[in-house]
Amino acid sequence: MKKTTIFELCASALMTALVSVLGPIAFPIGPVPVSLTILPLLISVWLLGLRGSLAAAGLYLLLGAFGLPVFSGYQGGFHKLAGPTGGYLIGFLFMVLIAGLFMRLFHHKILPSIAGCVLGVLAAYLFGTVWFMILMHCGLAYALSACVLPFIPFDLAKIALSALIGIPVRNALKKAALLPSIERSPHGRDEAPEKE
Repeated sequence: MKKTTIFELCASALMTALVSVLGPIAFPIGPVPVSLTILPLLISVWLLGLRGSLAAAGLYLLLGAFGLPVFSGYQGGFHKLAGPTGGYLIGFLFMVLIAGLFMRLFHHKILPSIAGCVLGVLAAYLFGTVWFMILMHCGLAYALSACVLPFIPFDLAKIALSALIGIPVRNALKKAALLPSIERSPHGRDEAPEKE
């Protein structure tokens, strides 16, 4: 079993802090505001890989559940996670898991990695929408129109921006010989260089 390094712990904590700073920033476009949370979470997947980014996402949710104002609109508390839109927050774990698995399986090749990010966001949509429908006792059409459809263009932009930021920073970490301590292949060798 791979040991967690001090660098990995520090990197995960740093990304948790970044998510906690950017996540509360929200822009009202309707009943549900657009937040920046997806952007730093996906950047953390590009930089930290599966384990580190899952740790960052989980810690972010725990901080919010314990009342720190890290959710959109500077809100926090378990009631926010348990509320109608809490499923979208919990869905971030599925998003990070799927994106991280794709990046690991395809050695951070750009197109498959972006596809993994898209599928991860769709998984978060699915989980959050089902959660919203159950708690609000509403139909699929209303849930999609209120919580999903208005956000698709913004989330696609965040996916693209996460790649634009994550790829060069990741390459810089590899050149500095920091990245192999974050994520190695299952056989202990460094990952193959990413290609188109």
